[in-house]
Amino acid sequence: MKPTLFKTKIYPDNRGFFKELYLKKKIKFNCKFTAISSSKKNVIRGLHYQSKKKQAKLLSVLKGKALDVCVNIDKKSKNFGKVYKFLLKPGLILYVPKNYAHGIGFYEKENILLYHLSEYRYQQYERGIIFSDKSLKINWKIKKPITSKRDSLMPTMKETFPKKFKKK
Repeated sequence: MKPTLFKTKIYPDNRGFFKELYLKKKIKFNCKFTAISSSKKNVIRGLHYQSKKKQAKLLSVLKGKALDVCVNIDKKSKNFGKVYKFLLKPGLILYVPKNYAHGIGFYEKENILLYHLSEYRYQQYERGIIFSDKSLKINWKIKKPITSKRDSLMPTMKETFPKKFKKK
């Protein structure tokens, strides 16, 4: 399965809005862990994944706008290394299957992202690929990205999966 974008219903009125986030009849998903992040403009988080206890994700921007990037890291897949990009804003929810590295870049002054995860967070299994890996050709549309030190030191795809890049 590949990452899939779903449109959710928003019911606005003079008080604000009511938004549907998850309908089991639309998306088959078993949530074990929910988290929220707040990010400033030009922040890039990722590309993250867990090497064991892999996580599928449901992501929804509650406030702001973001570019969501998913990279297929399933070594057995014919689409290994394929990059999927989605513009996220309120009213959309993104399903990211297991075996995808995930990253997100934020465009507004204030951005709030809600994560529903199929597996718990295990720090000992957390891995990543550098967001600026030239082989992935991701245009984040952010001139001066703000990243964590950890994210800025992540390896490239080639360094992470050297056997997939050996010359044949």
